[in-house]
Amino acid sequence: MIDFIQGIIEYINSDHIVISTNGIGFKIFTPNPYVFKEKEETKIFLYNQIKEDEYNLFGFKLIEERELFLKLINVKGLGPKIALPILASGSIEGVKYDIERENILYLQKFPKVGEKLARQIILDLKGKLVSKQEGPVINEELVEVLTSLGYKKPDITKILKEVNSSLPIEEQVKQALKLLIR
Repeated sequence: MIDFIQGIIEYINSDHIVISTNGIGFKIFTPNPYVFKEKEETKIFLYNQIKEDEYNLFGFKLIEERELFLKLINVKGLGPKIALPILASGSIEGVKYDIERENILYLQKFPKVGEKLARQIILDLKGKLVSKQEGPVINEELVEVLTSLGYKKPDITKILKEVNSSLPIEEQVKQALKLLIR
């Protein structure tokens, strides 16, 4: 899968941009295409949607935007075309806050989000959108990194309490590795 693309924004449309890199123009759907500027070089973080009859790229200016998008599209009944307007509101933290506070009326303001889907979003995501400064997400990220390095979850769980969660993730990984090796 393609993680990001870097190139020149050739043109901006109401629901997508076209970015040119190495002589190829990529059509990328974005929450708000107008945050990009034409003829400017930029880096866009991608999500690739491959279906039987289509291939779509969804792009985001920030990794955090893409992470929230990925969580949203995992909600039953919520696909990429419904998730984009939610992210277009401009405030990732605002969306997270309203999900945590179970603000159904806020979620229903988005196109194609009725009461049932708003409740499903809250059911599936409440408690899973804690910001990195609050701790739990960092521990999840740390567990993910250590698991990808081949360590077993029970071993990781034993040392998590000893890792300083206020440190940047790179330092947490170093600290965790030292604890796992001993």
